[in-house]
Amino acid sequence: MTRSRKEREKVSLKLSISKSELQNALAIVIKGVSTRSTLPVLSGILLEATGDSLVLQATDLELSIQYSTAALVEEEGKAVVPGKLFSDIVKNLPDAAVHVEADEENALITCDSSSFSIKALNYEDFPGFPHVEASQRIEVPFTKFAAMVKKVARAVSKDESRAILTGALVTLEENHFKMVATDSYRLALAEVELSDSAADEFEAVISGSFLQDIASLPKTESNVQIALAENQILVSCEGTVFINRRIEGNFPNYKQLLSGKHGTRAKIDVSHLVAAVKRTSLLGSSSTPIKFDLNAASQTVQLSAASQDVGSAQETLSCSIEGDDAEIAFNFAYVLDGLSSVSSDSVYLEVGTSREPGIFKAEAPEKFLYLVMPVRIS
Repeated sequence: MTRSRKEREKVSLKLSISKSELQNALAIVIKGVSTRSTLPVLSGILLEATGDSLVLQATDLELSIQYSTAALVEEEGKAVVPGKLFSDIVKNLPDAAVHVEADEENALITCDSSSFSIKALNYEDFPGFPHVEASQRIEVPFTKFAAMVKKVARAVSKDESRAILTGALVTLEENHFKMVATDSYRLALAEVELSDSAADEFEAVISGSFLQDIASLPKTESNVQIALAENQILVSCEGTVFINRRIEGNFPNYKQLLSGKHGTRAKIDVSHLVAAVKRTSLLGSSSTPIKFDLNAASQTVQLSAASQDVGSAQETLSCSIEGDDAEIAFNFAYVLDGLSSVSSDSVYLEVGTSREPGIFKAEAPEKFLYLVMPVRIS
């Protein structure tokens, strides 16, 4: 039976798509859906069926995400559906083709024997996707980019009172692409070398949570393109486009902490050190420091922790030491965070005095550095 002309005009879009493709798309764009806005339409996801693809968009007016995926489009059009509800429905559908038919009032989702009818939001109220005039643009292989984000993410501050520290400093200087994050107690620096064709010099402070959203995209051999506008960042990778605000302000001058001067340098096996730190920390609380006692004569590092009401623990590891004997203490959780980002088998610990930061460096060719502020030795 054919539909009446009035019914045909009411349909905004009609399409079919695999459940897995739609679920993957929603997992990406749902991060842009607003959960706090007084504008109801910002809690929605814009669906646009065009040609042979479905384009999904979400925005909270700070972060905007657009994702394109292949779909069998029967009727082109637009609709805005409640983001969380639509995502929850799709997540729980059987693994089969999903049919979506929507107008400006309702959306009908069917899959196998399941059927849902949900209220739509007014797509005319949905903000247009921002147009960004980029002044600087670089390309980084996604695998390298995601690995760098993972290495520095734990050092990003969660303290909103110092907004600049909630981001990571991303720079490109003479083909050296760097990512630096600090919460003022520790600092992580990851670096890779890019080919000559990569781009111009580049510098921006980018939100740590935004970087993690990009790094959590499905793994690909493609490049991530990062472009800067006056106050915005545009990131694109395959079918996904992110636009977010840059963090304004001056990132701390971290280079003055990396003078390269140290009185003692120890080369330690990473897996042995991680295990020793975990064991030694068992007798302490989260605030109990672990002391590193580096002995050049015996070529050992002794780790120890003591809690007045519980007891004490110590463990000795063999290592290779250059320079003087040294003592320094760290928050053990910070040490474990840094060591979890080291891919090499060994790590170098560089120490000056017990009051100066200690620096953990991955073994070449990996370029990763993790600086930790010391805890006073009682």
